[in-house]
Amino acid sequence: MNSSKSAHDQEHHQGRGELLESVEVTTADKPEFAVIWMHGLGADGHDFEPVIPLLGLPSGTAVRFVFPHALMRPITINGGAVMRAWYDIIEISTSKGQDEAGIRHSAAKIRDLIGNEIRRGIPPANIVLAGFSQGGAMALHVGLRYPEKLAGIMALSAYLMFPQRLRAECSQVNSATPVFIGHGTHDPMLPFTLGQAARAELEQGGWPVEWHSYPIPHSVSQPEIADIGRWLQARFNR
Repeated sequence: MNSSKSAHDQEHHQGRGELLESVEVTTADKPEFAVIWMHGLGADGHDFEPVIPLLGLPSGTAVRFVFPHALMRPITINGGAVMRAWYDIIEISTSKGQDEAGIRHSAAKIRDLIGNEIRRGIPPANIVLAGFSQGGAMALHVGLRYPEKLAGIMALSAYLMFPQRLRAECSQVNSATPVFIGHGTHDPMLPFTLGQAARAELEQGGWPVEWHSYPIPHSVSQPEIADIGRWLQARFNR
């Protein structure tokens, strides 16, 4: 990536009021679209930064990628070790033992990031919410409930939290928002069945889901990155 302050501008922003610290990469001047991409447990906003040049986006597509850093918190399933996380994980479950307070707090922070992009001139319909692992779970949780129409929601190696509450809590304006779900068939951290369950629940609810499975563990692969790039291009060229 070009580090000059022109077409491939790369900025690392910190401390904008109460906003989460984020890594930002713009693919061209005057961004028209934004992708807010949440990392997984124990990672940070730099985790998916190297993926951008691999997406194959057309050179004229002006996108601001925002990779926020989750706050530091103790994680029960990891023996109380403190790391960046969107919420505590007590056990791997879609409903039992969920850290609802942590989820609500991070959801508010993510909504603030969406609001910041809107203030900077990018309409909600040009914003994609994305994430990996628990970051993907947050993308689904926030995006499906967001009160303004979004361009799309992407969940990689993730799961749907509180599926039994989705129909009551979902936003009608995002009831037809495209959703990309990708999951590794050999995932030892978040079993493949969790991705399948998320797909089934969303399809039953009428959401247009683009589903992909890959013969990989809890990670992303080049074929998945290529699929993500094609899906994002479709969101930017409606």
